[in-house]
Order: sequence, then C-alpha cells, then structure tokens
Amino acid sequence: MANCQPVPLNKVKISDLFWSKYVELVRNTVIPYQWEALNDRVPDAEPSHAVTNLRIAAGLEEGEFRGFVFQDSDVAKWIEAVGYSLQSHPDSELEAAVDSIIDIIEKAQQPDGYLNTHFTIKQPDKRWTNLHECHELYVAGHMIEAAVAYHEATGKKKLLDIMCRFADYIDTVFGPEPEKIHGYDGHQEIELALVKLYRATGNERYLKLSKYFIDERGKEPNFFNIEWEKRGRYSFWTNTVSKKPDLKYCQAHKPVREQKSAVGHAVRAVYMYAGMADIAAETGDNELMDACRVLWDNIVSKQMYITGGIGSTHHGEAFTFDYDLPNDTIYAETCASIGLIFFANRMLNIEQKSIYADVMERALYNNVLGAMSLDGKRFFYVNPLEVWPEASEKNPGRFHVKPVRQKWFACACCPPNVARLLTSLNNYIYSKNNNTVYIHLYISGEAEIELENGKLILNQCSRYPWDGNVKIGVVLESISPVSIALRIPSWCRKWSVYVNGEEVNPELVNGYAFVKRVWRENDEIELKMDMPAEFIWSNPNVRANAGKVAIQRGPIVYCIEEADNGRNLSAIEIDTTSGLTIETDKAVLGEGVIIKGKGLRTIDDGWQNDLYKPCEISKKEVEIKAVPYFVWGNREPGEMTVWIRSLN
Repeated sequence: MANCQPVPLNKVKISDLFWSKYVELVRNTVIPYQWEALNDRVPDAEPSHAVTNLRIAAGLEEGEFRGFVFQDSDVAKWIEAVGYSLQSHPDSELEAAVDSIIDIIEKAQQPDGYLNTHFTIKQPDKRWTNLHECHELYVAGHMIEAAVAYHEATGKKKLLDIMCRFADYIDTVFGPEPEKIHGYDGHQEIELALVKLYRATGNERYLKLSKYFIDERGKEPNFFNIEWEKRGRYSFWTNTVSKKPDLKYCQAHKPVREQKSAVGHAVRAVYMYAGMADIAAETGDNELMDACRVLWDNIVSKQMYITGGIGSTHHGEAFTFDYDLPNDTIYAETCASIGLIFFANRMLNIEQKSIYADVMERALYNNVLGAMSLDGKRFFYVNPLEVWPEASEKNPGRFHVKPVRQKWFACACCPPNVARLLTSLNNYIYSKNNNTVYIHLYISGEAEIELENGKLILNQCSRYPWDGNVKIGVVLESISPVSIALRIPSWCRKWSVYVNGEEVNPELVNGYAFVKRVWRENDEIELKMDMPAEFIWSNPNVRANAGKVAIQRGPIVYCIEEADNGRNLSAIEIDTTSGLTIETDKAVLGEGVIIKGKGLRTIDDGWQNDLYKPCEISKKEVEIKAVPYFVWGNREPGEMTVWIRSLN
C-alpha cells in the first residue's frame, strides 16, 4: 500500500470565493455560538448541561448530572474545532476560553486517570459495566481527538497529558490478558482516536490498543451478550430488563474482517471503518484493507444517497438493506456523512483513487454543507431528500424530518461535528507521496508542500463549484521533476489540461491526471472541465426513485422548493428532453447558480370533494426552478424534493 500523507493543515491557506465565507462563518459565528450553547446561554434552545456537568465533576459546583450519558463529547468536539481554527487563525481570546475548560477537565479527572462526568457524578460504581449502551470509550475518543488537535495548534500539552493518563488507564483495563476486560465500546470512536494519539506521541501502546479493539469486535463468545447477562439483562436506556443486544446495530455481529455489508447505526459503522483504515495503513494489514474496500463498495454502490447521505431509517439511525433509499422517511444524519468523509479520506491516503475523493466531495458540498443554515446558527440533524411540512408535524413516522433547521439539540453531536470538519477543511485538499502532489479538492488558496526533493508552493484559483476551470500557479519552483496529480471528478466527462497555455496529454491513473516536469516559478497549470447541468437517474433497484430524476451540475445536487414552484411538488413532472438553463440568482445564493427547466403540473380543478374518480387529468405548462440542495430551507418553510417525476 503506497500511503500518502495529507499536507499539514497550517501549510494550506484557503482563500476561496465559495469556501472562505463558510470557514469564516464557523470561526466568527459557529464556534462562539456553540460555546454559548454548551454553557446554556442560548435563549429558547435545548440546554446542553455539558460545561455544568464538568464543573460538578470537578467539584466547582453542586448539582446532578444532566443530559445524555455521552454529553462530554460535545465539549470535546468543540475544543477540536477550535484547535483546527487556531492553526489557521490565532485567537488569544478563544484560546483562553479553551484553556479555562481544560483546567476544569483536569480537575474532573479521577486520580486513576478516568474521565467521564456521567459516571463520576451519577454512577461511580458502574464504570465499564455497560459498554454496549453507555459510550464511555466513545467519549474518551472524542476527548483524545480534541487533545491532539489543540496540542498541534498551540503546542500546549496539558490536555494531551490528561488524555495520555486516561489512555494509559484504559490500557490497564482492556486487552487480551486474563485479568482485563475482553471488550470494546458500543459506539466506535476510540479506535481512530487512539491512532491519532499514537501519531502525536509515538507511543505504540496506543496503536496496539486500537488494533485490539478492532480485532476483538464480533468474536465468539460475543462480549456484548456476556456483558448483558452479567448485568442482569438490564438496559440503561429503558431502566428495565431488555432483549438480547442487537449485535448488527453496533457492527459486533461478526469479526470486522468477515463483514461484507454496512449494517446498523450509520455513524458507528463509518467511524469503525475509518479506524480500520487507519490501522491497515499503520500496520500494512492487507486483510483489514480488503475488508475496508468491500464495505466501502457496499455503501457507495448500494446504500448511499445522491447527496452523500447514509442511513436510510430513523429506527436506530441505521442502514437497512441494499437499494432501500426512501426520500421522505430518510435519516441521513449529518454525523454519518462526516464519518463517511473521514473514511473516504483515509482510504484516499492509502490508495490514491478518485472514487474516494468523489464521495468525499459529494458528501461535503451537499449533505454536510446543507446541515447548517446560511447564518451558521441553525442545524439539521436529519437531512431529508423530500419534505412535506404538514407530514413532519402530523405523521409520527416522519416527525424526525424537520422542515426547518433547529437552534440546538438535546443530543447535539451534529453541530460541533460540522464545525470541526469545516475548520479542518485544509487537511482534505492535498496529499503527497515522495515527489507527487495530489490535488483532491478544488478549493482556492496557497499550499506549501515539502517533498523528498525540496519544497513546492502552489497557488490554486477557481470559481469552483460554479465553474469547472481551475488554475494552479507555481510560486516556488521545484529542483527536480515533480508530478502534480489532478483529480478528474466522476461527474466530468470532457476535460483538458494546459501548462503555460499549451495543451498537454497527461497520463490518467485511477482518476488522476499526472503532469510531471521540473516546475519553474510562474508556471501555470490550467484544468478545464465541462460542467453541464444534467438529469441523473437512479439504479432501477432504488424503488423510491422509480420514474424520477434529479438535477446535478458539477458536484452540486439540486432540489426544488415550494418557495419557487408552489405547493404540492409531487404534482410536477419535468421534461428531460427540453434541456436545462443556468442562471445566477443572488436573491437565493448571494453568488451561485440556479437551474431552470420546463415541465407540466397536474392541476386539481374539478376534483371538489372526490378522493378517487375516473377522469382526464388536466395539466399546465410550468417553468421549474431548482436551487442547490445545500441552501434549501433558508427561506420560508415549505415543501422540498430532490427527485422529480420525469415527464418522458
């Protein structure tokens, strides 16, 4: 496996017409807003209790634990987001806020290294007795990721040392030795976090422990069944005797190397797959890598929405089965798409194939970006592809589908997850291997890249995703031949590459066009990609989309809203033979592209009080206006759909 390394976050500066406003929004609005939410200072929002819980555990306040058992993880993800932000934009006031919460975390840590406010405050005698349900290692994982990110940003070691003490303690509790617990967490996260801690410290114990959790999962006799019997079959969530654990729900139904399909809770699944890919990369475990490839293929070819969403049912926030992709009862949790991006990025760094970057881009521009309002203060947990507000309000089966973004959530995993992804966006644009630079995402800015034969500085400039022309200028020349590998996205079928104005014929390998030469200062590569608006059809096995089409241009998936097209969007049919027109509409986007098409609308004249009757259906010609999916729901509440009935 020819592993690549991402270009360090602080060596990539984003100055992009599209993305800079979102990065600034997160830095200036989302991070401060979430700090207020974590401290329960946002009016009319669900209280978090997260900071208060830490203060109680630290002995700084009196009170009871409140919130979910995993509430500490919200603080951890916020710290991680701040860590990434500080690497690009130092901020002494924000750093001071993090230092203050780290002081509290230090006081909340127990003498043996244990750290978890729920069990410290509420159930000190129940540590490690219900790993299936209680997220202890999941919370530890997020705290570890926060510690690594903050240390990388500031060089400060206090939180890193706290988490090393916790990880060292965990290593005394879990493992193959007879006196240790032969188990793992119900919600995967510790696995990928321990690999990060290993890379930050060089301590191989952490890599070994991560590998143990992956290797132990799903073995017989099954740990979760044994644990369930040992605690008297008691369930933390129902406070009653419960049914036997659903092993598929947490991907513990068989050893990970034997799993062939993505099953169960979608976030847990992709976090685990990301950890598996990390361990495969660090250890050269080809069998584990093969398992990653099989699971990847199952997700992206049979269980992924066109927006990059995953998890088709709200029952367990889970995968169901191949091609079961309903649009109106969908779940597609924001965290699941972020986890899919984590998985894609790790696979991409192991084997440089554009299929991974294509999915990373699809989820980023559509599902993840659409989860946050344009003002950065409201969020979607569930990301539907079809919304009928009245059904969301009155049908219990669709109550989870919200027609408007929410200020905050009692289970608030998604908002800080969006923040930590967007503040670390620099990490996903480039990677390097020997004397090759891979460009995975077309985001304008400058990158300083250390290669075997010296340093190269590249300046990327484009209007992507609205325009397919990308220019990459050489700021600092190379002293020997260097390959610059340009991703040719799967949506692009006609492209060309120019160097200093002259067309070249680069070698295309695994979806990357390789341009190799000794680069001189002021050299310029230009990648020209045709970016037509297109109708997209589903595999016929996706029954929810039978007779329907979606609209896509470049990486952007489009939808139609009631605000532009009137109520009852299901009555609209689009003419796929009349073509699509592209326009800029600043009223919707500020700057961006909307798409218009022609079609027919069934009208309800003459129905009166009839529900069914034989009759001629009356239709009228209409102009159909589609907007990018990521901006839906930023105007007045109303209907929305991605998949539109086809007239042809």
